[in-house]
Amino acid sequence: MKTFTAVIKREGDWWIGWIEEVPGVNAQERTEEALKDSLRSALEEAILMNRQDALEAAGDDYREEKIALAE
Repeated sequence: MKTFTAVIKREGDWWIGWIEEVPGVNAQERTEEALKDSLRSALEEAILMNRQDALEAAGDDYREEKIALAE
């Protein structure tokens, strides 16, 4: 399982959050638990859409390789 970092804060009656590693993945909910669920959903959708975009851009003749980052 790959993990990502959620930046979470409470602002008034709302919980707002962002996924640090993926631009554009953010959410706003009334509870912290609902926020985490929304962030998880948005992250899954963003990764799927990015993958589809990359494969479409690559066309027919490509290969996939894993790239690791040091922690």
